[in-house]
Amino acid sequence: MTSIHAFRDDALGEHDAVALAELIRAGKVSRQELAAAAIERARLVDPQLNAVISPIYDAPRYGTRPGAALDGVPTFVKDNTDVAGLPTGHGSEAFRARPAAKDGAYTEHLRGTGLTLIGKSRLPEFGFNASTEYMTESPARNPWNLDHSIGASSGGSAALVASGVVPIAHANDGGGSIRIPAACGGLVGLKPSRGRHIDGEQVKHLPLHIISEGVLTRTVRDTAAFVAAAEDHWRNPALPPIGQVHGPARRRLRVGLVLRSVTGAEVDAPTRAAVEHTAALLEKAGHLVEPIALPVTEQFAADFVQYWALLADLAISTGKLILDRSFDAARADGLSRGLRAHHRQAPHRTPGALRRLRRVPAAYARMFARHEVVVSPVLSHTTPPLGHLSPTVPFPELIERLTHYVGYTPLNNIAGTPAISLPMGRTDDGLPVGVHMSAAYGDERTLIELAYLLEAENPFPRIQD
Repeated sequence: MTSIHAFRDDALGEHDAVALAELIRAGKVSRQELAAAAIERARLVDPQLNAVISPIYDAPRYGTRPGAALDGVPTFVKDNTDVAGLPTGHGSEAFRARPAAKDGAYTEHLRGTGLTLIGKSRLPEFGFNASTEYMTESPARNPWNLDHSIGASSGGSAALVASGVVPIAHANDGGGSIRIPAACGGLVGLKPSRGRHIDGEQVKHLPLHIISEGVLTRTVRDTAAFVAAAEDHWRNPALPPIGQVHGPARRRLRVGLVLRSVTGAEVDAPTRAAVEHTAALLEKAGHLVEPIALPVTEQFAADFVQYWALLADLAISTGKLILDRSFDAARADGLSRGLRAHHRQAPHRTPGALRRLRRVPAAYARMFARHEVVVSPVLSHTTPPLGHLSPTVPFPELIERLTHYVGYTPLNNIAGTPAISLPMGRTDDGLPVGVHMSAAYGDERTLIELAYLLEAENPFPRIQD
């Protein structure tokens, strides 16, 4: 197995974001030194990872609130979010993006937590795929094994955090795009509740709001610190505050255990073992764990694919208007074009699919009348070799592979509810395996508390070991 990492004896060391921010506050290191160390690390490993699409190494963008909780910690912004002066390419080879006139709303939110931007990270076209691969360009690679997928759509950010270039990076999630790369890269990936953070610009074009903004980290306390810092910068008054979470709670929880996805896909042995191990750790800690069924059927999977296909149809049809006049539909990737064709074959199915999807939040909420948390796989199998989910794969085969692989995460996007991926297992050849925990709308705090418990009981894998 060929792995790669950037950890070394420099200003970043092996520190997480919380520790780096503390060093800055103590005057032991400067923001400039941290940015320089992260840039040097990126230059060292990105030729192999291919995770950076737009570096800004010559002029890092420092946080807008000196003294904020994460002041000076270097990061990357995903390339579906505007950064002033940089193109926003959305992972597409179908057009030439022009420089953004100003920072996007979520870029401002990130900088408001104190983070220093040093570049933009790669994603697959429009974030539709579960692997960061392209028609003609080289893929983003998994630092744990360069021949394997790092997931998607926040794959570039995951590769940069997992390899040690930065301790935290921007991600967003419309069907699993925070949690999937977290599972592939051995990271912590929290998808917040709908409306928890400021929305990115993409949301205004969606018939059904499914996207949550967030970050990928290597430690639970970094995720907790970011959530608190983001809330300090801006808080949605319609949601209960989370505050700073410092560790596990003492309350006894009722935990639902799900191993069967809505598609009925077989769960592979390493994934099943990681989920069962997690359930055993929760029982050991005094929580009640019992098997439950998801509140949706295979119709949900068909409806989600129909909505996914609608979004692809809209992206390609409006590309010249919304993205750039240079947009060429014939150069969109195979997955986007295949989804568009899928939608155009049966557009009459879309209204019914949207109607049923809008009923999902109520069905999901009923699942939490008895349980505070649901534990499941993130994915039905461990991260595949590059090529398995390439957009060059014929569409009928690719969509079958994707719906088999991604059977658990989309439910939270439709329901608008929080969920987290934690690295709770390893394959025989050392690849990380993620486990998924979901909670009721607005209850990120319970997920973070349980994540602290599981991290203590099952220390997360370190790529540098």
